[in-house]
Amino acid sequence: MTVTWYTLLKYLHVLLAITAVGSNITYGVWKTLGAREPAHAPFALKGIAFIDNRVANPAYGGLLITGLILLAVGQVGFRGWVIAALILFALLIVVAVGFYSRVVRQQIQVMDAEGLASVAYKRLDSQAMTYGIISLVIALVIVFLMVVKPFP
Repeated sequence: MTVTWYTLLKYLHVLLAITAVGSNITYGVWKTLGAREPAHAPFALKGIAFIDNRVANPAYGGLLITGLILLAVGQVGFRGWVIAALILFALLIVVAVGFYSRVVRQQIQVMDAEGLASVAYKRLDSQAMTYGIISLVIALVIVFLMVVKPFP
């Protein structure tokens, strides 16, 4: 077996996918642990924000870069499942960065100023959960398209 730079790039692409989606999956665990011990909820929420900003979102950026390079030099081309995944990726960026990350930042500000019991915090928490679930579902559909390649 010969290891080529293309194979290594594909390996990096898969590692970035594991890192990005895996990080997103942990947000529910963080939220559950924070809810069980309200004294630790601020740490959990700030941990989610840290992982989102410093791990997951950069990994998604790396995924886009490595994916486009793989498309440019590989044999796959712009097939239907690739185009569908790219459209979903654009939607994911809008939902995750444009809504989820923004709401979590606001949630931290309100938590620090008004506390976890405030109406504003609970409203933002509900929004964050909705945007988080939507983001995760989109990401999982993209992974499905990349692995299964369901249509040409």
